[in-house]
Amino acid sequence: MTKTKIRWGIIGPGSIAKAFRGGLLDSEHGELAAIATRDPSRASLATDFPGIRVVHGYDALLADADIDAVYIAVPHTGHAEWAIKAAEAGKHVLVEKPFALSAHEADAVFHAHRKADTFAGEAFMYRLHPQTTKIIELVKSGVIGEVRMIQSSFGFNMGSFQPEHRLFASKLAGGGIMDVGCYPVSMARLLAGAVDGKPFADPVKVSGTAALNAEGTDDTAAAILTFGNGIVAQVSCAVMANLDNVLHIHGSQGRIDVPDFWFAGGNRDQGLGKIEIVKGGKTESVSVNESRHVYSFEADAASKAILEGRQEFAEPGMSWNDTLGNLRVLDKWRADAGIEFSIEKSKTRLTTLDNRKLGANTGIIPKRSIPGLSKQASAVALGFEDFKTFASGAILLDAFWERGGNLFDTAFVYGGGYTEKLFGEWHTSRGTREQAVLIGKGAHSPLCYPDVIGKQLTQSLDRLQTDYVDIYFMHRDNLDVPVGEFVDAMDAEVKAGRIRGPFGGSNWTKERMDEAIAYAERTGKTKPQALSNNFALAEMLDPIWDGCVTSSTPAYKQWLTDRQVANFSWSSQARGFFTDLAGRDKTYNEELVRVWYNDQNFGRRDRALQLAKELGKSPIHVALAYVLTQEFPSIPLIGPRRVLELDDSLQAFDIKLSPEQVKWLEQG
Repeated sequence: MTKTKIRWGIIGPGSIAKAFRGGLLDSEHGELAAIATRDPSRASLATDFPGIRVVHGYDALLADADIDAVYIAVPHTGHAEWAIKAAEAGKHVLVEKPFALSAHEADAVFHAHRKADTFAGEAFMYRLHPQTTKIIELVKSGVIGEVRMIQSSFGFNMGSFQPEHRLFASKLAGGGIMDVGCYPVSMARLLAGAVDGKPFADPVKVSGTAALNAEGTDDTAAAILTFGNGIVAQVSCAVMANLDNVLHIHGSQGRIDVPDFWFAGGNRDQGLGKIEIVKGGKTESVSVNESRHVYSFEADAASKAILEGRQEFAEPGMSWNDTLGNLRVLDKWRADAGIEFSIEKSKTRLTTLDNRKLGANTGIIPKRSIPGLSKQASAVALGFEDFKTFASGAILLDAFWERGGNLFDTAFVYGGGYTEKLFGEWHTSRGTREQAVLIGKGAHSPLCYPDVIGKQLTQSLDRLQTDYVDIYFMHRDNLDVPVGEFVDAMDAEVKAGRIRGPFGGSNWTKERMDEAIAYAERTGKTKPQALSNNFALAEMLDPIWDGCVTSSTPAYKQWLTDRQVANFSWSSQARGFFTDLAGRDKTYNEELVRVWYNDQNFGRRDRALQLAKELGKSPIHVALAYVLTQEFPSIPLIGPRRVLELDDSLQAFDIKLSPEQVKWLEQG
């Protein structure tokens, strides 16, 4: 028999959950089957959820075979945790706004549901109300002419500062931006997109500010969003001020006003949807006169999507990319205002995003031996210089570790030192330092001198919260300095115990390495044993950055094979050359054209495409497998920004290239 209704369970039976229950009562495709609580003795349960089965504990609800989907209405800090756990239990989810504390968190949640093939949606119920459809229709009709500015606010006054209350407490991600500022941002992005005939638009510029309380969360806040089509949006929110709570859409010929758009001008039970068109000195009122429960449309849209096998809301509901775009605006707004929640900091966030102790360092990534290193290291190294907060970076670091990765690439100059600081906080909070293999780099030009090595390493170790690195590279070479002086400086750090494994040069020529090795042998110093040069299936034709060196030439590859020097390859997948970004007819990316475009590389790309098709993989998987399959110790550095990208890259380990295939990829 074909299922006609989705059986919903609720996690977090508070006031919003009560409203969602009302929506399900008025829903065609969904029904409430159970609620989960950690305190079944709560007197309010019987009155707020009459006749509904009560399950003791959230985990029990996720394990319940009679539940298809879960509405997550716990405080903000539990959204990502329970959404991921729901995916792992095979449950669909509707998550109260904000979907997560950041775009990075939301992206990880979506990845979990992508793998589980389950629905995940953000519960901006106003998006599914008929009033929103009518507003979009009016904007597209041109009734107020060309849309030029949007003003929207959502603010109320709690009266007094209450540091333990969820609306103020930093440990609960309090403040107006996360709780109610997300509404005007979502609406502004919806309208800016509608003008261009799109489901939403992301601003090209966000500038935010806020007045903070003693908890470091925002009492009042405002932001300016500038869109590529010229529309400017002013958004504001508050938990300590009664704002006008009206959406104003200003056009060249008039204005649209919508009071309390998030409840369609009503409350949590009913909103008739009042819209005012102000034009030519006259005001026309339009109403969709909707009498159904305001939450019923959201409940129906989510239930219908699940019944139809979709993983996302249809527009104007919040799709995954819509939610990510909204959270990126909130991330920037918070960053501008100087808001980082205590729950996001390393001393507090001691567990993974789904609130588990970090798992074992085992998984798809194999371990290997590296000459000069006493520890086993993962076959790929993780670069993570793009993260700006501990909470965002820890998601990727945790995932890499639990997939078997223990080799981490840092450098004195990355992120102005923040990459080192992030790793230091991460290994300290997770207790992983002795199992981890840490790459450090210093003496980047213009400060490429022997006496800089020790000074920068001292600063690096302080940031890294450790007293040694496992592998060390000079980040550039300086041919004006005798190579022996660099060897002496690095040998001194080896003898001091601050470099405990192999060292060498990043972007060094083979001739310079030969000089360095010969000097060390002649003087009894520690020999350089490793390089960090570019090496990829596509040969770098022109340096990506000044001072860069490739080891992809036949001569350098033979040198590495003869010497058995380990190479830690950056840009190991040729920076997009093996993706759809590149092609003989695609010349808009100056870097791709300059660095990789020639007949030899396109021949290799063609063969990678062919082999990938035969193997059911992507050409970038073949390109990474090529770097992993060499006759010398070859360790690629990978730089995913998302868990999705990490898992995609790791598909390269499914490919076992033969020597004949390696030669064919190179020469045809």
